[in-house]
Amino acid sequence: MSYSSELALQYIDGQWKSGSGSWEIIDFNPYNGEKIAAITVATVDEVDQAYRAAERAQREWARVNPYTRRLVFERALRILEDREAEITEAIIEELGGTRVKAGFEIGLSKDMLREAMQLALRAEGRILPSPVDGKENRLYRLPVGVVGVISPFNFPLFLSLKSVAPALALGNGVVLKPHQNTPIVGGTLIAKLFEEAGLPPGLLNVVVTDIAEIGDALIEHPVPKVISFTGSDKVGRHVAQVAASHFKRTVLELGGNSALIVLDDADLDYAVDAAVFSRFVHQGQVCMAANRVLVDRSVEREFSERFVAKVRTLKVGDPQDPATHIGPLINATQAGAVEAQVAGALEAGATALLRGRTEGTLMEPSVLTGVPRDAAILGTEIFGPVVLLIPFDGEDEAVRIANDSPFGLSGAVHTADVERGVRVAQRIETGMIHVNDGTVADEPLVAFGGEKHSGVGRLNGESTVEAFTTLKWISIQHGRSVFPF
Repeated sequence: MSYSSELALQYIDGQWKSGSGSWEIIDFNPYNGEKIAAITVATVDEVDQAYRAAERAQREWARVNPYTRRLVFERALRILEDREAEITEAIIEELGGTRVKAGFEIGLSKDMLREAMQLALRAEGRILPSPVDGKENRLYRLPVGVVGVISPFNFPLFLSLKSVAPALALGNGVVLKPHQNTPIVGGTLIAKLFEEAGLPPGLLNVVVTDIAEIGDALIEHPVPKVISFTGSDKVGRHVAQVAASHFKRTVLELGGNSALIVLDDADLDYAVDAAVFSRFVHQGQVCMAANRVLVDRSVEREFSERFVAKVRTLKVGDPQDPATHIGPLINATQAGAVEAQVAGALEAGATALLRGRTEGTLMEPSVLTGVPRDAAILGTEIFGPVVLLIPFDGEDEAVRIANDSPFGLSGAVHTADVERGVRVAQRIETGMIHVNDGTVADEPLVAFGGEKHSGVGRLNGESTVEAFTTLKWISIQHGRSVFPF
């Protein structure tokens, strides 16, 4: 596959073509700054073409036998497996993911395609009793029609497929807008995957564009009934407001500020391993990442020493190098924003147990402690290789600190007593939390989503069925009804 030709285009109604906008999105390698591709942006007219194509194709797709629909996803999985090495290189080049990260993301993507095969058969209806004699109530579960998907830059392949594949499997059409920094891995690569897998033309459309060109057209368009957005809480709030004003449903997977809690009886070496991975995987550019590591004061010193020692072993550099743990952030602007967060915390009185340097998009890890309770960094998402170590005295204080955040996406609790961990986990205001594990986890059958500013709705398993289908009640009166007049 050639970035500069075959995949650096719009994909609308089964056709690869250039956008008609007056400017280009330049796709850069975040590590070395080299130009990967230039893609002429799609306009409002092309957004309309994409939605209309999906609308037309969806009507026939919804009538296709689900067992036939699932064959597309079986073929897509085989193609993904056959081209895993090539796709790994694409992830490394376009988003600066390390080889470990690329393998992790591709593994999740395979699981999602396997789940899509099953979802094709899972839209079950029901027959319900009626208080009226002779009446039969049927509930049909039907596709919503067309789904608009807006995906992020951090796990673009997986987080696009997380909505695209289930929506298609359940009989819908899709228009996907990938993030401007990852238009290929998060967008046109997926279009190519499904095109080769035999998905009928028009069902999946990919528009590479920007709000500066199309405004809110992707959300306001009359065709899509559901908008699935993954990204920041700020943009998610806007998506929700616009969608609600047009009576559209939303699934919002937003930011996080997860806490990994280390209780006084935890296995410290294991907790260190879990915390280091949970914070520094993909340079910390993960919504589920453990921004805050909360440690019981009785083991704080020992944990901190082991934690910092392990973090010092992490290699920062070229994501092509298999030995690299931390590659580049997505762009220099993001690196600058994270550097400013660290500087602000230090000015507010925090102490750096480890202070990493920043050179362009590469950031060495920083470990901060003694962060004042009113420091801005405590309540925000840190999308980079920075972690806050926070001591606590007893479970109640750990719960209070963990919940002192506008976010509630993921978390973890480490303890020798599993049921103690569950009791603490139940008190944390978060959509997902893991006992004796990391904070970064996603499984295709388990409801995924957050509380508070971390999102609205859930995906995976039955939650995905709810998100991308609707219920229709058809009643049948056997015999004659008696009317009051």
